[in-house]
Amino acid sequence: MNISELGEFGLIERINALVSEAANDNSDARKNLIIGIGDDAAAWHADRSVQLATSDTMVQDIHFKLDFTSFDDLGWRALAANLSDIAAMGGLPRYVLVSLSMPGITGVDDVLSLYRGMITLLNQSGAVIAGGNLTGAPVIMITITVLGSMSGTEDRLLTRSSAVPGDIIAVTGCPGMSRAGLEILKQHRSDTASRPLRDAFLRPVPRLQEGQMLVRHGVKTAIDISDGLIADLTHICEASNVGARINADLIPVHPAAAALFPEKALEYALSGGEDYELLFTAPESVMKQVEAALDCPVTVIGNITAAKPGTVTVIDFHGNEIHPETSGWKHFIREEQA
Repeated sequence: MNISELGEFGLIERINALVSEAANDNSDARKNLIIGIGDDAAAWHADRSVQLATSDTMVQDIHFKLDFTSFDDLGWRALAANLSDIAAMGGLPRYVLVSLSMPGITGVDDVLSLYRGMITLLNQSGAVIAGGNLTGAPVIMITITVLGSMSGTEDRLLTRSSAVPGDIIAVTGCPGMSRAGLEILKQHRSDTASRPLRDAFLRPVPRLQEGQMLVRHGVKTAIDISDGLIADLTHICEASNVGARINADLIPVHPAAAALFPEKALEYALSGGEDYELLFTAPESVMKQVEAALDCPVTVIGNITAAKPGTVTVIDFHGNEIHPETSGWKHFIREEQA
């Protein structure tokens, strides 16, 4: 059966039934939800906290290709991008709105698989799907809005604009794995050695607990790596009116990426994007506390400087400045211009 045969409202009923059946009724988000899927808008009781909202769109053949991405993985990946934004602010996700545009020939089972992928990730975060929209389109487009919150006052938020000269720069995990995974998927490889890289692209794990831990230990500046390490560090530098200096020999390149892409692994780590790791800055004393507190790998890669705002300098193994081939993802700019 195709969605053109089932119809919009029939599909809404199927999605609502799936979401309701899979929902965690014991979560705070579910208990506070007043109106969910099926009305003009979602409504919920708000607690005394900072409320967060983020939205992102993925478009077929621009952000994903169905020849190597299952609908289940696509649902996970589309949601992960938004949850990562909440993590980068130090918050908790609460409610999710899913707007899905697609051709009428799209299979109903494919749409439900997309939602199952999202639900699997949602069940790990405590958030729930509260509504959305369905419409026809020539290709599949997924727009997800996540509403979240952070307890306490706004001065505890992680932002891009709080870095100061002297801050230490650190990153969680191993950036570049997602880009390496994309290259593996393009080659249609399925060997065991490349699986961590494929998983990093198809099912990235947002650093929600880590973001909250950064807040708890007094970190003020963070961003998630969606455009690429250098590009996102540049965003911090521009917003904070500072510069940055990072050392290539300190960048944590995953062993699988180094083994499979020995000539490209460092470039992927610096410019790959869609890793959804956290890149953050803090005074040295705070950074030591964070390194000891976080369960995931944390690597110090450089420091914030008083250089020209927005300037990111990369130093190689010999102390020379290097210039990676690409600086990260940019919407609306043709590849030959980027």
